[in-house]
Amino acid sequence: MSNLAPYLEIVQEAAEAISFALNVEVEIIDHELNIIGGTGASRLKAGQKEKRAQLSGDRCRLGDYCSPIVTGGRVWGWIAVFASPSGLQPPLQQVEEFVNRMSHLLAAAITEREASLRREELAVILETIHEGALVINSSGVVTYCNATAEKLLKANRSEIIGIPLHELWPQTPALQAMAKGQEYTEKEEIYHSGERWMHFIVTLRLITGSGRPGGAVISFRDIAEARRLIYDLSETSLEYTFDDIIGNSYAIQRVKEMALRVADTNSTVLITGESGTGKEVFARAIHNASHRADGPFISVNCGAIPENLLESELFGYEGGAFTGALKEGKTGKFELADKGTIFLDEIGEMPLHLQVKLLHVLQNREVERVGGSKKIPVDVRIIAASNRDLDKMMQERKFRKDLYFRLGVIPLHIPPLKERKEDIPLLAEHYLKVLAVKLKRPHMSISAEVMERFLSYDWPGNVRELENVLEYAVNMCAGRILSISCLPPRLCMHTEEPSENSSCLKTMLLNYERSVIKDHLKRFGTSSKAKNNIARALGISRATLYRKISELGIKD
Repeated sequence: MSNLAPYLEIVQEAAEAISFALNVEVEIIDHELNIIGGTGASRLKAGQKEKRAQLSGDRCRLGDYCSPIVTGGRVWGWIAVFASPSGLQPPLQQVEEFVNRMSHLLAAAITEREASLRREELAVILETIHEGALVINSSGVVTYCNATAEKLLKANRSEIIGIPLHELWPQTPALQAMAKGQEYTEKEEIYHSGERWMHFIVTLRLITGSGRPGGAVISFRDIAEARRLIYDLSETSLEYTFDDIIGNSYAIQRVKEMALRVADTNSTVLITGESGTGKEVFARAIHNASHRADGPFISVNCGAIPENLLESELFGYEGGAFTGALKEGKTGKFELADKGTIFLDEIGEMPLHLQVKLLHVLQNREVERVGGSKKIPVDVRIIAASNRDLDKMMQERKFRKDLYFRLGVIPLHIPPLKERKEDIPLLAEHYLKVLAVKLKRPHMSISAEVMERFLSYDWPGNVRELENVLEYAVNMCAGRILSISCLPPRLCMHTEEPSENSSCLKTMLLNYERSVIKDHLKRFGTSSKAKNNIARALGISRATLYRKISELGIKD
């Protein structure tokens, strides 16, 4: 049962109206026999218990006549009348009829006030939710719109409220569902208005009415937000930046400069280079330096997905499109990348028939799911990569020329490690720090002999191979300095060929020694005791350490 206390104002007005019309004293009590309002002495006793009342079920005996206040089958309280001391009042039947009528009016007023309060509470709730919300009446006219809906629909509330839903969303399934008394959850709906596409995930909830729905509450959110949620829950995003690309060589600095210059545009980028040079690192750095950084970065290895599955993986499919398909369908990688970047690695492995479909996406910025007919707009930046010779593949008609020129608007070639060997000491030192944390091992140093081997090796697996070699060596090393015996067999057997650049190699080694000693002085300190510790860590005598500090011109 409910309490009348929140409705004190209208309760008191009703009591005074009855008293004035019938020349009687009036007392109104709630279901717990608390005096809420009244006239004469009863008004002065408001808030006190009415001890004279006698209850029998939902009936109450009090005064000369007592009428219940009932809404929705619930008794809220009673109106009791007492004869006026003057004795001048209408006949009892007329009193009963009038008091009963006032009970009904008071109940209606309370019901209306409750409905108003519920509407206010609903409005507060709908204004705070993260989704757009529309309320429509039984005729399908919008009666409420929250602030999020205004943003998603790109219109003011005044332009939305009062118009039929079918004018806002042509051919919306919501009206037909409401007419059938059906609700639905998380349904994908696409609407086209002028130059603008509206692509939402929509939920419909009915408002109960007498016999048929009295209206509906429609909640919806942008499909891009839903995709972003799917991405956040299913992907591990590696936040690479250009600072994570290690190297001071001219070759790598030039590529970094070019990539940074085009990062904040929407131009398509084609990254080429040998396997292991860091093409995906560059792609992620470009994404994270762009205005799309808050959007998803979707990586697809076109060579790792079977050809018969690649199309549905990239473009998605409708429910029942093929045997084994999910009945609700599946969102493709292009849709998941909406408002972000899609990275198509090993693009040279894409079959010709899918190259045609990819070209269509590049030209029209829309996708069509397998088994579907709807055109779904996507706002995606494409970065492609390949370690194959795409020019040669074009000549052999294994790669479409029109697609090549569409993808290669901004070509970036990542140099192999053998063309930037001056970066090897920096890269090695970086990975040793990473591996010390990853493997929970002390930070190790590289002997001059190992560094000489690194600088003379061709690194067919590039930066990835260097990282793997160092991880192998750290695991195999029993001390703090990596020696030749710690290296994988292929590097142990490798011997340096005589080279005209031996003087350059010597300079590299000296620079590396200088870098290692400086790093140890920074970590251990420059005191006599610290230098003893440094010599011990490097596996050399104290005298040798002092000599090298002097020869290398290191200021401590």
